[in-house]
Amino acid sequence: MNDQQLLELVEEYVKRFFQTHHDDRLVYHNFKHTEQVVKHATAIANHYQLNDHDFFILLAAAWFHDTGYFITLEDHETAGANLAESFLKEQNLPEEDIVLVKSAIFSTRMPQNPSTLLEKILCDADLYHLGTDAFEEKNKLMRKEFNDIHHLDNNKLQWNKHSVEFLKSHQYHTDYCQLLLNQGKQKNLEELEARVEKWQKEEDEKIASEQKKSQEESKKLQEKQILPEVKDSDKPKKKKERPERGVETMFRISSTNHQRLSDMADNKAHILITVNSIILSAIISLLLRRLSEYENLIIPTAIILIVSLLAMIFAILATRPSLPPGTFTRNDIDEKKVNLLFFGNFYRMPLDEYAYGMSRMMEDRDFLYGSLTRDLYSQGIVLGKKYRLLRVAYNIFMFGLIVAVLAFIIAAAFFGEK
Repeated sequence: MNDQQLLELVEEYVKRFFQTHHDDRLVYHNFKHTEQVVKHATAIANHYQLNDHDFFILLAAAWFHDTGYFITLEDHETAGANLAESFLKEQNLPEEDIVLVKSAIFSTRMPQNPSTLLEKILCDADLYHLGTDAFEEKNKLMRKEFNDIHHLDNNKLQWNKHSVEFLKSHQYHTDYCQLLLNQGKQKNLEELEARVEKWQKEEDEKIASEQKKSQEESKKLQEKQILPEVKDSDKPKKKKERPERGVETMFRISSTNHQRLSDMADNKAHILITVNSIILSAIISLLLRRLSEYENLIIPTAIILIVSLLAMIFAILATRPSLPPGTFTRNDIDEKKVNLLFFGNFYRMPLDEYAYGMSRMMEDRDFLYGSLTRDLYSQGIVLGKKYRLLRVAYNIFMFGLIVAVLAFIIAAAFFGEK
């Protein structure tokens, strides 16, 4: 079976797949998008005059690249690549060609980082619309799809701010698309920035108007002496009106103070470790070798060695870091149990899961303030443990040093050479 015949089988298979799989939320990543990607990939491939075999590899990857959305939304590239592998193995395609198809599909994962010409062509075909007049329409579909999938409510201002950042960071990988589409992409970026600036201004004016209206109403109530009369009965309502700026200042100052105290503790521990290291080095290098001559100093020397070693151990324990597992589940996010403000709770999670959690937290004020509260509490717990160990280390060093000096004096005075 030649490459052209096999490509026709791929096309028929993917068409049937989209006909038998449907998700109302996928208003952008649907069969229409796949057809357009294949169309653009064909045009770019013709420009580079690919041979028939490379042409097949590229278009097979283009047909399969978004089929994974109907299998899983978590890692659709892997799902699509596995689906392609399964079908192509049935067609007895050589393993090395299957690897090339899968690699091209994986290259479309954001952020894109293609390494071969075929991967660069597919990546550019996938985001071809960024430099065309169809950008605005497709951007609206992307927003609707994203909100439906993640159960969010990003308004047009929030979404288009993200779109501006994406356009700024994106670059086409082939010379063909750079020459053909960069100018159109820059035009779309400038128009989108202008709209975002306009919407931001309107929103700021709306907020300012509402604040002014609220202040005027409050002033009228005060003039009519209504506020003093309902002050006590109005307290339950005021619980809902939190002093946002004051709360944020409180969290910021508390976090800064905790960080300052933590730095002070680390510096104190570092001083203690350094001093005792010098003491241990001096005793081991100078005194131990002479104990056979001064047997009366064995006990005082042992005391100061033990004291320095214990002080160092507790000082090290005070500064030794500990890490949580670094994972969380979506159930933790939905139940607001996880604190995403501390890296130890997410450093092993994929970016998509962390972004989902942060989006949910930023949309929910109670979740956000709860996370800030847990973060402050956790910092306090760590500080308490650190200072407790540090206090033990200093007590051992202080009282142990006193005992050791007294032991040296007694040994020298009563048991020294006469």
